[in-house]
Amino acid sequence: MDLVLFIGLVVIYLTVRPKTTVKNSGFVVMDTSSLIDGRIIDVAKSGFLPGKVLIPKFVVAELQLLADGRDPHKRERARFGLDVVARLQQEALGGVTVSAVDYPGVKFTDDKLIKMCEEQKSYLCTHDFNLNKVAVVHGITVLNINQLSQDLRPPVLPGEHLEIKIVQKGSNRDQGVGYLEDGTMVVVAGAGRMLGKKVKVSVTRMLQTEAGKMIFSSLSSKN
Repeated sequence: MDLVLFIGLVVIYLTVRPKTTVKNSGFVVMDTSSLIDGRIIDVAKSGFLPGKVLIPKFVVAELQLLADGRDPHKRERARFGLDVVARLQQEALGGVTVSAVDYPGVKFTDDKLIKMCEEQKSYLCTHDFNLNKVAVVHGITVLNINQLSQDLRPPVLPGEHLEIKIVQKGSNRDQGVGYLEDGTMVVVAGAGRMLGKKVKVSVTRMLQTEAGKMIFSSLSSKN
């Protein structure tokens, strides 16, 4: 290959190749809203947080300020948040660090959190709608338990009607089994002899197991 052409191709490659994304450090910075939500303890205990929990001292100070305030509701929630900090230190699988890093020149807690996440290249755990939006604008990955809960909500509820194709027999002779589009197993009572057929069913209950969700149903009168 002509040397000049080769050099030109190398220059083009270096110019247009995808830029490497900056990996997160593995820290998860907690804000006040995430700490006053007790669900973070269960998430941390399960090992689903992507790294070590980092709790800024200025967030703890904000909780203390609210805990000493006059608003009884905020006072109660803030005290609960302080209890959550203590429990996280005991139960979080990835460990917890209370960071003394502060930014005296930055006035608001939200701005301090953004600055810390940028410097630490960390995740941000928050339920605050506005802080969530600002963090995304700054390229920070946000962990929101409310969003997680929404994503994990049951696909159907008892009493709802579905149309299911029976693809196999269940553990009981009179049961048929089908699947939703997301792979959720649907057990249909009375459909053991309906292999290959689409039937209308009424959901009776849901069961959440370590292997996934299972929906139990019965043949609908609409059949």
